[in-house]
Amino acid sequence: MSTELDTNRMSLVEAADAVKQVKHNISRVLVGQDAIVEDVLTVLFAGGHVLLEGVPGLGKTLLVRALAKSLNVDFSRVQFTPDLMPSDVVGHSLYDMKSGEFNIKKGPAFTNILLADEINRAPAKTQSALLEVMQEQQITIDGESLSIDSPFMVLATQNPLDQEGTYPLPEAELDRFMMKVELGFPSHESEVELLKLNTQIVSNETKVEQLPAVLDAKRIADIKQLCADILVDEQILNYAVDIVRSSRTWQGVLHGAGLRASINIIKAAKVMALMNGRDFVTPDDVKSVSVNILRHRLILSADLELEGVSFDEVISAILASVEAPRS
Repeated sequence: MSTELDTNRMSLVEAADAVKQVKHNISRVLVGQDAIVEDVLTVLFAGGHVLLEGVPGLGKTLLVRALAKSLNVDFSRVQFTPDLMPSDVVGHSLYDMKSGEFNIKKGPAFTNILLADEINRAPAKTQSALLEVMQEQQITIDGESLSIDSPFMVLATQNPLDQEGTYPLPEAELDRFMMKVELGFPSHESEVELLKLNTQIVSNETKVEQLPAVLDAKRIADIKQLCADILVDEQILNYAVDIVRSSRTWQGVLHGAGLRASINIIKAAKVMALMNGRDFVTPDDVKSVSVNILRHRLILSADLELEGVSFDEVISAILASVEAPRS
């Protein structure tokens, strides 16, 4: 019995070390965004999708490219534009004159890591092309359902909605993203370091192609299984549900978070536990992932928006109001 326990514990330690290697690999080209990298890896190993928001030039696309190079899996990128069609993303059937049959031409969504760049530049019809594949990990073309190999993760970037020529994402699609992560400007020291990296003959972005692959599909699957097996006490489950339910009755919140929020909080908290070398979830794990998971699931009243109250402030107040389990 003890030997089996030791084997599991070693696997947990190895998994935590492997995640650290990926973080270190990405940090070689993406400076000053360590917390963002951790958030994205949390979503990867929790089996979800992530929405990255920030003004141009903060490294959203660079982050995704560095992640893809660090994983020995397939990677595709789609630049969303106002004239992009759903078939440009998922694919379509094509008539073959020689055989007299329709053949399926797969789109870039048939991959492991999909970068949907500037997703809010395309209208809702094209954005919603990703709904099925994000939820079911399959794509239906002309009535034929085609499965996508694991791992599968959509990383969508968007500019803030106050910029010209953008379309807000439908609520149904927003809910499919496990986290919405907001990128801010790096610290003064990190910005100086970025200047050094990007003012040489070979730019920092070019160095992404030189990053070694740290994990393959099998090791990613092993880590995801370890995360799924992390222990969660009944009190922690109640704590996550209490947080989400509080968002539905909070003053100034028109619509609170749905059931996917509490499910994703626990999934992400399990990954946080593994990253910290633990085989159990703590209340701090739940708190650390809740803001990114709730941020895009709340709709604030016009009064709060006029007062300039942010989503993060509302979520922080909700977290402060819900008592965390002590033991």
